[in-house]
Amino acid sequence: MSKNLLNNLMKQAQQMQEQVKKLQAEVGNKTVEASSGGGMVTVVANGRQEVLSIKIDKSVVDPGDVEMLQDLVAAAVNEALRKSQELMKDEMGRLTSGMGLPPGLL
Repeated sequence: MSKNLLNNLMKQAQQMQEQVKKLQAEVGNKTVEASSGGGMVTVVANGRQEVLSIKIDKSVVDPGDVEMLQDLVAAAVNEALRKSQELMKDEMGRLTSGMGLPPGLL
């Protein structure tokens, strides 16, 4: 492999790394929302898969049925995190689509 080719590959790799960091920062500022129980529990998460807020409808707060509330919160959180992961995957796919890289490489 020639020195020029190796240098070009290194520059391309560095540019890709910078683009990925920029994309991660941008996606980290985006939010997704998920709910469960027909909207009784709503969770907002960001692209860094951090839960930003949880809203619980007063009608679902029943001291006699805490398990149902726990299930609704868990379901909404899991769906919000799944959507957050999907958001990152989609954005990374857009970044790498024109590069001929195999899916899931980054």
